[in-house]
Amino acid sequence: MSTFPAHDTNSSTFLLTGFPGLKKYYPWLSIPFSCIYAMVLSGNCLVLHVIHTEASLHEPMFYFLAMLALTDLCMGLCTVHTVLGILWGISQEISLDACIAQTFFIYGLSGMESGILLSMAFDRFTAISNPLRYTSILTNARIIKIGLGILVRSFILIMPPIIRLKLFHYCRSHVLSYSFCLHQDLLRLACSDIHFNSFYALALVICNLLFDSVLIIISYILILHSVWAIASREERFKSFQTCFSHICAVLVFYIPIIGLTMVHRFGKHLSPIVHVLMGNIYIIFPPLMNPIIYSVKTQQIRGRIQRLFSMKRK
Repeated sequence: MSTFPAHDTNSSTFLLTGFPGLKKYYPWLSIPFSCIYAMVLSGNCLVLHVIHTEASLHEPMFYFLAMLALTDLCMGLCTVHTVLGILWGISQEISLDACIAQTFFIYGLSGMESGILLSMAFDRFTAISNPLRYTSILTNARIIKIGLGILVRSFILIMPPIIRLKLFHYCRSHVLSYSFCLHQDLLRLACSDIHFNSFYALALVICNLLFDSVLIIISYILILHSVWAIASREERFKSFQTCFSHICAVLVFYIPIIGLTMVHRFGKHLSPIVHVLMGNIYIIFPPLMNPIIYSVKTQQIRGRIQRLFSMKRK
C-alpha cells in the first residue's frame, strides 16, 4: 500500500476503499455496478425528458418530480467516477480537493432530496385537501421560490464544515472507508480539532433530515384526515393512491440513511464489507429506485414512456 505525505494538507492524496477482500472479483462486480449506474443516469434523464416534452405534465406535482430526478441524476454523476474507477482498476487515489468537492455535493444533494420530498408531501396535501385552489396555491413562481430555498438551505448551510476540511491536518493512514468521500470519514483521519465539524454536522442532520421527516409525517397525518373526510370509498382510495409513489420515495430515501447510521453507531463489530455495502446503498439506491417507482406507479409518466418506446419501434 502506498504511503502518503502527512505534512502538506493541500497536496494530500487519499486512497479510496472498494470492497475489502473482494479485489479479485472486481471485474465481475463492475458489471452489475455499471448496469446500476447506467440505469440511474438513463432512468432519471428519461423522467426529465418526459416531463419536459409532455405538456400535460406541466403541473406542480411533476415540477417537483423533475427536481427530484435532477437531484438523483447529479448524485449519480457525483459518485460514478470513483466507484467505477475502483472496480475497473483505473485508480483508487483521490486528491484532497476532489475529495472535499465530492463530499460537498454528496451532502448538498442529500439535503436537496430531503427538502424536495418534504415539498412533494406539501404538494400532495394541497392537492387532496384543497383541489380547487391547487394550481393557484402552487404557482410556477412559488415553486421556483421553493426550489431556490431548498438549494440555498442544502448547499449554503454545509459550507462552514466543508471549508474547514481544507484547513485540517491529516496525519493518519489516508485510507478512506468507502469508494467515495464522506465527511465523517475525513474527520476520522484528521489530527486537528474536529469538535466544530462534529457538532455542526449533528445539528445539521437534526435540523434538516429529522425536521423534514417529522414534517412529512405530519403532512401525511393531515392527508389521512382529509382523505377520511371524503364520503365515497372509491374517491378515498383514488386520492390516497396519488400519494403511494411519494411514500415509496420517502422510504427509499430514509431507510438507507437510518441503516447506515445504525451500522456506524452499533455495527463496529461487523465486517468492513457491511459498512461499504450500506454506504453504497445509501448513495445509489434512491437515484436507482425513484425513476422506477414513478414510471410504474404514475399513470401519466408510464403512459408517456410507453408511447415514446412504441414510436421508436415503428
